[in-house]
Amino acid sequence: MSTQAAAQPRQWEFQLRTIEDLRDLGRRLGANVEALEDVSILAQPVAFDGLTIPNSLSVHAMEGCDGDALGRPSKLTVRRYERFGAGGVGLLWAEAIAVVPEARANPRQLWLHAGSKDAFAEMVRRARAKAAEANGKDHRPIMVAQLTHSGRYSKPDGVARPIIGQRDPYRDCLVPQWPPHTKGKSKLPDDYPLVTDEYLDRLQDAYAEAARIAFEIGFDAVDIKACHGYLINELLACRNRPGKYGGSFENRTRLLVETVERVRSELGGKVVTRLGIYDAIPYPYGWAVDENDYTQPDLTEPKKLIGLLQDHGVRLIDITIANPYYNPHVGRPFNEPIVGGYPEPEHPLTGVARLVNVTGQMQKAYPDMALVGTGYSWLRTLMANVGAANKAAGRVTIVGGGRMAFAYPDFARDIVRKGKMDPEKVCIGCSACTQIMRDAGRTGCVVRDNAVYGPIFRHGRMSDRDNLLRLAADCRKCQEPTCQLACPAGIEIPRFIDLFLDGK
Repeated sequence: MSTQAAAQPRQWEFQLRTIEDLRDLGRRLGANVEALEDVSILAQPVAFDGLTIPNSLSVHAMEGCDGDALGRPSKLTVRRYERFGAGGVGLLWAEAIAVVPEARANPRQLWLHAGSKDAFAEMVRRARAKAAEANGKDHRPIMVAQLTHSGRYSKPDGVARPIIGQRDPYRDCLVPQWPPHTKGKSKLPDDYPLVTDEYLDRLQDAYAEAARIAFEIGFDAVDIKACHGYLINELLACRNRPGKYGGSFENRTRLLVETVERVRSELGGKVVTRLGIYDAIPYPYGWAVDENDYTQPDLTEPKKLIGLLQDHGVRLIDITIANPYYNPHVGRPFNEPIVGGYPEPEHPLTGVARLVNVTGQMQKAYPDMALVGTGYSWLRTLMANVGAANKAAGRVTIVGGGRMAFAYPDFARDIVRKGKMDPEKVCIGCSACTQIMRDAGRTGCVVRDNAVYGPIFRHGRMSDRDNLLRLAADCRKCQEPTCQLACPAGIEIPRFIDLFLDGK
């Protein structure tokens, strides 16, 4: 290989420095992503159901997997929300919070109940205090509690305990796939039960009780989460399910719509949703897909659903697509996959353009609904420029950062005060935060917050058998191994590695 060839960038290596770079790449890819130099429009406040969101920037619900066994926020959780508060966003959308213990996606997922109420109240108080301290006493971000049931991704005690709405030949294998196929071995036995209608009926009580607590402790709104393949989102595609929660559009949307109405009518609080509007899984198992081509969205039903939600008083929706467990590139463009995941099959900018386009279609259909846009983190510093262009064109109301907020919690403050983002703080789309989650760790940005999350990342990787086998296979079998000379226990490390590779 020549030196020149060796210096060529990897297929999707990020090389955008300017708006003109972005335009050139967009033209080559046929991916229309507009950008503006002046990003001041993102400092504009947004009216929301009688409240004022201080600016047009949001932190998406980003799970840290760092609560305690009772679902209470830990020191790491509180640290994250203090950083988000200080970071200057107008809309602080808190991460997934389970409404019942069996709904937790991991043993450290947050869970809101009477026993965790005080700890959540303290987290909200400290986030607001940091927001005022860093951004002025008049800066009060609107805080949303995302209430969830993890459904088929429930893992409350560290072992998968799926609660499923339907049998799905694509997702029952419980591993990432692209393109979607049914050749994977199902992780669920043939007689695995579906969640009952009676359970779903009772679940509305759990959402209402969690919402009551959330309002009591200072959240401004609650999100009835309906995205990313979790229970309510899965029900949206349950065309083959019998009973009152499957089949017709009215039945498939029943749990979401009735829960929204229940919370609003009983508690009088503000209800929002993070809504998945396109699954990218073949029909009939995928929601909002073209019946003949799953790679194309059909937004007919999502538009109808947003109209229903608007009729029931919803005034703010965070738009997202796809499923991070199954087809992550569709909803979260990246440069590097997690270990064992498939490589990004399209240029990430194509994914950004898709997200901008579907959100824009929904915003044009409902111009009075405040929609939060997703998919900006891959753009790095150009996130602000693209977000500003989309807001100016009426394609979005609020621009959100998810992975960006992990890496760069003060991105909003820099956008509002400086009119630009710092290239040394941005997310680089490396998927390390996701890798920590898959390794069952407490997650955050390994690159920008390395003192905290670097050791957690390394521990997870060194606890993974497949990773250890790969490392062991690279042993150089040195004649005088320095690793052995430096080992405090004097272990014959090359021999140890041989035994490990032999399965002994």
